[in-house]
Amino acid sequence: MEETYLLNVEGVKKKILHGGHGELPKLQDGSKFTFHFQTLKDNFERTVIDDSREAGMPMEIIVGKMFKLEIWETLLSSMRIGEVAEFWCDIIHTGMYALVSRGMRRITEGRDPLEGQKHRCGMGNMFDYHSTGYADLDELQRTPQPLIFIMELFRVEEPSAYKRDTWAMNKEEKLAAVPVLHSEGNRLVLRREFAQAAAKYQEAVICLRNLQAKEKPWEDDWLKLESLVTPLVLNYCQCQLELGEYYEVLEHTTELLQKHNDNAKAYFKRAKAHAAVWNEREAREDFMRVAHLDPSMAAAVKKELKQLGERMRKKHVEDRKRYQGLFQSSQGRRASKGRESREAVAPYQDFAQHRQPFQTGVEQVQL
Repeated sequence: MEETYLLNVEGVKKKILHGGHGELPKLQDGSKFTFHFQTLKDNFERTVIDDSREAGMPMEIIVGKMFKLEIWETLLSSMRIGEVAEFWCDIIHTGMYALVSRGMRRITEGRDPLEGQKHRCGMGNMFDYHSTGYADLDELQRTPQPLIFIMELFRVEEPSAYKRDTWAMNKEEKLAAVPVLHSEGNRLVLRREFAQAAAKYQEAVICLRNLQAKEKPWEDDWLKLESLVTPLVLNYCQCQLELGEYYEVLEHTTELLQKHNDNAKAYFKRAKAHAAVWNEREAREDFMRVAHLDPSMAAAVKKELKQLGERMRKKHVEDRKRYQGLFQSSQGRRASKGRESREAVAPYQDFAQHRQPFQTGVEQVQL
């Protein structure tokens, strides 16, 4: 089934590929669409840019939540449940697609969709991204073009029918969710469920970072949010230490210390991560920094330095044994090769000792 419709929206054409059922959904602010989509270039090859099925999960958007690609709300509101439709959208509707796609890809990769974004809104953000981090999206930013969206609508839910993700919450709801997530993380730590606890802390941090993106850095409101972020990041890093994700700890503590270079707990966790990956000098420097910043942690630092020294001595002994074994093995191979060489030469030496002159008609020639 293919029928082409005009939606009374400039620069949009719709083609129904598979009919849906029921009436058009009744929408209100907070209604949630769940759907799969493909984004294609309007070229001969119909090059696929994004495919939610390949990402492994359907897309969700909330009506009225300032989704940057507003045309999608219009497209989805024209569809029935179960319908599959193809929409051609002109440049006037696709200029923000590269940024939207960047955010969706980062979410799929488990990363903060707003990481690196400066305090601007609307098209101003276009100038804040010299690169999206994805070559195909960089091309779309340089050369905006019409795009084709193929959508399959699964369901539409009213605001009261689902638990909203933190990204879909408003400012007040996000602020209320943070202590709940923090508490849930602490409870999971007590049960030694560190991976699940880390996920709770991370969700709370992302929630606060999203709010910070709307504030001017280092002003009062931004600093209040930052004071909530810091303990969550430290808790997250503690979970990662327990999980053995030491380079994750190094990354996040270093980022935290770039903003707060007097945070003894951040230095302590970074020192433990350095020690775990055999960065002895860096670990000792961070531990000494902890003792200087917070004398009450001196006993803990002394204990860690003692353990570090013991581990490093043990490692040096093991390394010496390993290198000694390699050296002896190498000597043995050389000695063995020497014997083999002498044994190989011996028959020729015997032959040379017993050889006889070869008679020719003119003279005797020694071979």
